[in-house]
Amino acid sequence: MVITGAESTGKSTLTEQLAIHFDTLFMPEIARSYVEGINRKYTFNDVEQIAKLQVENLNNLCTQPVPVVFVDTWLIITKVWFEFVYNKTPGWLVDEIQKTRVNLFLMCDTDLPWVYDPVRENGGENRNILQNLYIKNIVEFGFKYQIVQGTDNIRLSNAIKFVEELI
Repeated sequence: MVITGAESTGKSTLTEQLAIHFDTLFMPEIARSYVEGINRKYTFNDVEQIAKLQVENLNNLCTQPVPVVFVDTWLIITKVWFEFVYNKTPGWLVDEIQKTRVNLFLMCDTDLPWVYDPVRENGGENRNILQNLYIKNIVEFGFKYQIVQGTDNIRLSNAIKFVEELI
């Protein structure tokens, strides 16, 4: 299950909370740690490397004997980011999205305020534009999704309910 959404919507917190609640594994966001570690402006090649790491880490995680794995962001966001920033996407990326089995996307709503940090770039209207592009792509690829709203425990309870409906 992929937890996704625009910047500053609580994806990382929710991913870890769900993994704890369901006593399972999770994959933390890769882009943030990668970008923080390069100490320069990221490039197209960097974003492609992030995508490859997402694939590798998810494949490794899915070999574990657990009923569900939670993933903090994933290739849909990376694909949209390629298109939004560079107006192109590596050819292999779409194939990888199509072949990966994702039971559900939990789309964190933008009902939480955007909070600046050095890695975030898209508050304001871009946040809503990107959120809509993520949803559009999820639908176009034929994945199921639910929008998770609320703050703190309400957000977590709503997410738990969506997950329990599937497992």
